[in-house]
Amino acid sequence: MLDVKAILEDPEGMEAALRRRDPSLSLEQIIAIGEERRRTITRFGALRHQQKEASTQMTSKDLSPADRETLRAQLKELSAEVKALELRAKELEEEADAAALLFPNPPAPEAPDGRDASDNVVLRTWGEPRQFDWELVEHDTLGERLGILDFESARKVSGARFVLYRGLGARLERALASFMLDLHTGDHGYEEVLPPYLVLRESMVGTNQLPKFEEDAFQTAPDGLFLIPTAEVPVTNMHREEILDAERLPIKYAGYSSCFRREAGSHGRDTRGLTRLHQFQKVELVQFATPEGSADAHEALVGHAERVLQALDLPYRVMDLCTGDLGFGARRCYDLEVWLPAQKMWREISSCSNFGEFQARRASIRYRPAPGEKPRFVHTLNGSGLAIGRTLMAILENYQREDGSVDLPEVLWPFMGTRRIEAAR
Repeated sequence: MLDVKAILEDPEGMEAALRRRDPSLSLEQIIAIGEERRRTITRFGALRHQQKEASTQMTSKDLSPADRETLRAQLKELSAEVKALELRAKELEEEADAAALLFPNPPAPEAPDGRDASDNVVLRTWGEPRQFDWELVEHDTLGERLGILDFESARKVSGARFVLYRGLGARLERALASFMLDLHTGDHGYEEVLPPYLVLRESMVGTNQLPKFEEDAFQTAPDGLFLIPTAEVPVTNMHREEILDAERLPIKYAGYSSCFRREAGSHGRDTRGLTRLHQFQKVELVQFATPEGSADAHEALVGHAERVLQALDLPYRVMDLCTGDLGFGARRCYDLEVWLPAQKMWREISSCSNFGEFQARRASIRYRPAPGEKPRFVHTLNGSGLAIGRTLMAILENYQREDGSVDLPEVLWPFMGTRRIEAAR
């Protein structure tokens, strides 16, 4: 959430920062509301002063009955207007805050300028794409042939954009989650969290899913709870309306959950196979850091997600997202894109974002730098560590064999109890 006070102090600077994202963005509405609120508060202060002076005069013993009655009428009128102005100032504050919720986070100065994904910058690549001398099969077809991905049964049960994992497919999903969680908790210092899958509206607002992206959310009736689009939502809101001790920072959580998304507006785009489902599983990395430490925490978090791909020996590249391609709440974002040889393309498998104080301001998550000092907003960060369905997709495409079987990365052997997935005979 934008800081309305900062907007009113430097409207040109804030608007210029936002226009690095989108040249059409304008803060005119918030500025107008802020100006009206300033005038209202000024008028409130002046009348409040008159009210106090009139109240003092009422205590005078020298007032005639007629003057006292006139003064009493004046006080009544002042009281009504003061209350109205106080209420109006509160309404304007709420209007400004509501308007601010609809604006994205200004990009970090270091974020590269650009209009869309074509302007993203490749920072580095890792691994060599495997060479195949036979025609590759895409993951969905391969998974169905192996009997581990069942899209038809899922369609019968739940409709389009779902999958049912079977046999070694279900075990591979479970194995990937266990491997990722063991790595992040054992080597990277995260605390494992299994969060609720249903959250309050306040939690969705706190992590910038609402009000901007309400059409993408699944909502329950009549209680108004939301199915989480990512574990980021419940895990970040664990500390909503808290003041954290500085010594605890950075705080690091690895949350495993199913994720639920309507994917409104994506019909016909990337809807085949495991790419863009209504329900999928993910291990999410969430950190709370000081403003001074958040840039380093961001780089570390990206490295933790990269370590998963390296251990699975999956070629990938790291993209520095330009201002026009940043997610709504991110001030800086790195995407990890894995190589899919059957599709002949790079596909995002993790998006690692630094939100600055954008989410913390919405969720009122602060820390106290030192005893007696005024609390400050923390910086929140998160990234997929990794999206499990897309990781499984990458394994099927990168590790397939000419006979239609699929080798498994060595780090998964202890979790799987086998080194290869073959079609059931």
